[in-house]
Amino acid sequence: MAKIKHTKNELKAQNEALRRFERFLPMLQLKKQQLQAEIQGIDSTIEETAAAEKSKRAELERWVGLFAEPAELDQILGPAKAKTGEDNIAGVAIPVLESVHMARADYDLFETPSWVDDALNMVQELTELRIAREILEEQRRRIVEELRVTSQRVNLFEKVKIPECRENIRVIKIFLGDEQTAAVARGKIAKKRSDSA
Repeated sequence: MAKIKHTKNELKAQNEALRRFERFLPMLQLKKQQLQAEIQGIDSTIEETAAAEKSKRAELERWVGLFAEPAELDQILGPAKAKTGEDNIAGVAIPVLESVHMARADYDLFETPSWVDDALNMVQELTELRIAREILEEQRRRIVEELRVTSQRVNLFEKVKIPECRENIRVIKIFLGDEQTAAVARGKIAKKRSDSA
């Protein structure tokens, strides 16, 4: 605990600090609640995306043997390009998936196996789900980090700063009260001495 001055100015400063901490604490608590609710929402969306991805992979298992046939899918389907934007959740900048684009080259329908269209669609859907899940996980990571910092601030205000200010105010008031009592007593003694002389 820092050394404090036992003056009226210090008492005023401590009262102002206490009011400031008590004004900011509810805002921090609200932010903490918003972040917790957002994390729960993101968690459920991640679970849904992971379940959809698992379902697509299970669907893929039924005809994965067809991939053994020569069909150069990597020549037809280009790499995925994700377009992301930014959103703001309780003061935290998070990435938001806007779109996923995979370029498809033209190919001869007569020379490629009939399942290639379905395979390309499946690969594209799986890629989109994977990218969406990765972006959601990044959102969650950023919000969890902000929640950690906000929780530390709430704890600092609740458990350290506000009690410290209250204790400082109490100590200063006691000291100033004692000083005032001593001044009154000195005044009475001085008056008695001047009256008797």
